[in-house]
Amino acid sequence: MKLATLGLLACALFVNAQYISEGWKPGQKVHTITDAASADPTYTPKPVVETQPKQSKPLRLSQLFDINRLLTSDPAVAVFSKFGINITEKIQLAFTNKLWDERIPLITDHNYKDIIVNEQLTEQEEKDRVWMIVISSTSSKQEGVSKFLDEVFDNAYNETQVAEDLPNVRWGRIDYLNVTHITTKWNVWQAPYLVILKDRGQTLRFYRPQHLRLRSDSLREFLAQEGWTATAPWNSIWGPGGEREWLMDHFATVLTKIYNWTVVVPRWILLLLSGTVGSILINLMHKPGKQTAQAIEAQKRSQAQEKQSVEKESGPVSAPATDSEDGTSAHALKRTTAKQRMRPEA
Repeated sequence: MKLATLGLLACALFVNAQYISEGWKPGQKVHTITDAASADPTYTPKPVVETQPKQSKPLRLSQLFDINRLLTSDPAVAVFSKFGINITEKIQLAFTNKLWDERIPLITDHNYKDIIVNEQLTEQEEKDRVWMIVISSTSSKQEGVSKFLDEVFDNAYNETQVAEDLPNVRWGRIDYLNVTHITTKWNVWQAPYLVILKDRGQTLRFYRPQHLRLRSDSLREFLAQEGWTATAPWNSIWGPGGEREWLMDHFATVLTKIYNWTVVVPRWILLLLSGTVGSILINLMHKPGKQTAQAIEAQKRSQAQEKQSVEKESGPVSAPATDSEDGTSAHALKRTTAKQRMRPEA
């Protein structure tokens, strides 16, 4: 009985208190017991929106065969990594190495008119405006005079920005390898060059590096004292204002269109195509003409006929007779019997 009583007491301890009530008292609010506790709102997942993958733009031919794109592809990176070479890092370092001072505007075929020809100037500013332009070939990765001239040019520009003593002079750079229309119209076929430009491109003076003292202070002095006035501007029928300037303009436009087409094709493909075309042209130029081919064929036929006639005239040479052909030999004709030797001659 004691064990049963203890068991009932233990069960009573776990009974919820809401079942034990003291009853209602006057002034007390009436409590209503709900059958089930209000359930938390269920989680409703957001509808999944199907997003279409971004369509990649088709690559151009130059991008498809771009050497940088090929070297940074996964197979190429895996091959170079086997030799301990991080080709991606090498290419990034090559691109991060800047050739020129970026503060100096790079003049191209597309922005030449906007920067120089159509520059917003007052009448006095237009009269005083002087453009100092360097035509550089340093982008070809060839160390030489062009790179040295670029360094002198950049140093002179930097010193001018610090001194602020040449307010009427503006500086510019032309990449000879990537500009076609301007250099063709100016009749410039090699680099480097220094150009003094005035009157919105109508007055031009060209200087080779050996014509100037390649020092930054000398270059600034040349501009400050207007030493370029001692040189006559380019005056030609092909130059600005000349009678045949329009021909150079059309010629430059044609070359620019050809360049824009050829620049799409990678350089190594151009080398293969140029080599193939060159070999075909050489073979065509050295190919014998119709008359020469006919003369060669006639000479071959005459030589064959002469050979046949000589063989017919000579004929086969008869060999000397042998014992087997005569039936008897010389010794057999002289051989006699003993009776014949004893018989007296008649």
